[in-house]
Amino acid sequence: MVAGKWRGISGVRVAGCARAGCGVFAGGQWGYGIGRGAGGRRARRPFTVWWKERMHKAILFDLGRVLVHFEFRLGYEALGKTCPYPAAEIPQRLAPTGLVERFETGLVEPEEFYGEFCRILGLDLPFDRFREIWSSIFTHAILPESLLEGLAKRYRLVLVSNTNALHFAMIREWYPNLLRHFHALVLSYEVRAMKPRAEIFEAAVRAAGCAAGECFYTDDIAQYVEAARARGIDAVVFEGREQIERDLRARGIEWE
Repeated sequence: MVAGKWRGISGVRVAGCARAGCGVFAGGQWGYGIGRGAGGRRARRPFTVWWKERMHKAILFDLGRVLVHFEFRLGYEALGKTCPYPAAEIPQRLAPTGLVERFETGLVEPEEFYGEFCRILGLDLPFDRFREIWSSIFTHAILPESLLEGLAKRYRLVLVSNTNALHFAMIREWYPNLLRHFHALVLSYEVRAMKPRAEIFEAAVRAAGCAAGECFYTDDIAQYVEAARARGIDAVVFEGREQIERDLRARGIEWE
């Protein structure tokens, strides 16, 4: 049974002829006909057909650790081999500068990010090698392409991600079969807002083309799920493939 609200329409039909003039209307069957009533006179008989309206019209996915697994540790370890600081110290040196956050909100271009990053950590790397190390955090796809393909045939699929130009360029290169199923991409560096800011969720709802309450969203970070719920979006914390498939089925969301 599809989750949603019950709706009804009224019509008329001929007694004993339930299918006279039948058609399809918003997921329910309806129709009317003209027959013989009392005394042989032509008559119409009223009826109401009820159907359940589909609640969700768009499915919104986070990217990292939902569609594709990543580990920042891998990037730090690779950088630690080329700079004067150990891997564990790298995020501590970057954090107070706000450089990564500025990059992921589109306030810093890739070349500027590269130059400032190298200055902070005392790196001497060509840009291409830096790009390779910076994107080495991605490891494998988590959800099967068949799930996305099935959902995309029935709902509008929207990707909502805190990311940056360099990372997403690599995602496009390495995981094109996942991205091709999405109807819209809402990326923090393009909309200039990171989760949990309201602006990125508002952009996601606009991209979905429906009301917030008609969107389903999943993210591995509970704070971001709560922020989505605050905007009226039906959202759950992502824990794994089996869990998300259970949550989708519980809402009547189909993909097979």
